Amino acid sequence: MDAPSSQAARPVLEGPDITRMLTRIAHEIVERAKGADDVVLLGIPTRGVFLARRLAVKLEEITGRAVPVGSLDITMYRDDLRLGPARALARTDIPGDGIENRVVLLVDDVLFSGRTIRAALDALNDIGRPRAVQLAVLVDRGHRELPIRADYVGKNLPTSLRETVKVQLTEEDGRDAVLLGVKLTAPAGEQ
Repeated sequence: MDAPSSQAARPVLEGPDITRMLTRIAHEIVERAKGADDVVLLGIPTRGVFLARRLAVKLEEITGRAVPVGSLDITMYRDDLRLGPARALARTDIPGDGIENRVVLLVDDVLFSGRTIRAALDALNDIGRPRAVQLAVLVDRGHRELPIRADYVGKNLPTSLRETVKVQLTEEDGRDAVLLGVKLTAPAGEQ
């Protein structure tokens, strides 16, 4: 998620849009994974965890089987720890059957530079060796700094570097929405 330093954020997606996107992603997962029997969902805190839980419910509705869901804290694997204030650790919660030889589906709210996902891959490497790792994101806003691509995307939302994307989810924010705002200061080199 982008920094909250924005003004006049406007909704570009609302609750029903988010629900439809998650339903579509769930169907794509079942089709690609041939039933999702060996899929494990790991949400990246904070909003990725809520999205992973919602996807697990939708996958169970489609397949009739519970899909293991957990969370993966990436805090200590970030490459920007020294650039800002100390961050609180989130929780890593790996389902009881683990991730060995499973298809791990990382779930996050916004894909931007790719650095969060790189950190998630490093964190995952310390936990075990999945058969495959895939990525599902609610919003892909572009501007990749690393060669990372999502396997499942709710919405491609082209943005400028002057814009912010903020996902709000009922579990954390009291409503479901994706907000597009404008940063108060321009990024370096874009003035």
